[in-house]
Amino acid sequence: MKLTFNGTSAAEGFPALFCECRHCQKARELGGKNVRTRTSCLIDDQYLIDFPPDTYMHVLHGKLKLSKIKHIIVTHSHEDHFQPYELLMRRPPFAYPGEDEILYVYGNDGVYEKFVQAGCTNENNKKYLQYVHVYPGKQFKAGEANVLPLRADHTNGNEICHIYIINIGEKHLLYGHDTGYFPEETWEALRSIKLDGVILDCTCGTIECERGHMGITANVKVKERLIEQGSADEKTTFIVTHFSHNCGPLYDDMVKLAGENGFIATFDGMEINI
Repeated sequence: MKLTFNGTSAAEGFPALFCECRHCQKARELGGKNVRTRTSCLIDDQYLIDFPPDTYMHVLHGKLKLSKIKHIIVTHSHEDHFQPYELLMRRPPFAYPGEDEILYVYGNDGVYEKFVQAGCTNENNKKYLQYVHVYPGKQFKAGEANVLPLRADHTNGNEICHIYIINIGEKHLLYGHDTGYFPEETWEALRSIKLDGVILDCTCGTIECERGHMGITANVKVKERLIEQGSADEKTTFIVTHFSHNCGPLYDDMVKLAGENGFIATFDGMEINI
């Protein structure tokens, strides 16, 4: 399973749009891997996780080819993870997909509401876009992938947000952000799954955080519990992403912090095979 990290920042980007804090100033000065766009991940060049406002940037400057994407799996409806209006560009005269090349979008009720508001369900778009409602604990099929949504800890009950177990062939990936330390029902569902890769939210970096998002301390707790209950082992690849400028560490610092705790820190455009 090949993972391509199109973007690796939290909602504000890194450096943040309007910010002149010392972390953002330093990121602008250093450039390169210190510059992060909003988080999205490509799996096996076919499955896109989230559709953030920086998707066009990922097409222009990354390895994302949207014409190949047939499945977009959305974690939740927050603006940095789902911007549906550009989905309207998938039909003529903006693009010319082949016959029966439907793009499927999977998500919760909040994501569907935005999908409708954007006009994606209008009669002219139904030939090119279809929505699939997904629910915690109910596995669904997306192409060759078996996908299991699990409940995230992110919005204090205002929206049922998802993390996902994505199974392609013999590989199982846990795609785990935006979330804090997992709810118990999610931990219970994970008991029966052996993970080859784990991607975790590290929005808060060195800052203590377990609710809504995580920092490295909570990441370590999740890793230890996964190993303890047999859902992961020494062969499992552990990855952290979704970094905020508020967390402080720039790329080299985050690589060091992550490495000391047994994780790989991502950068925009990074590719990992698990």
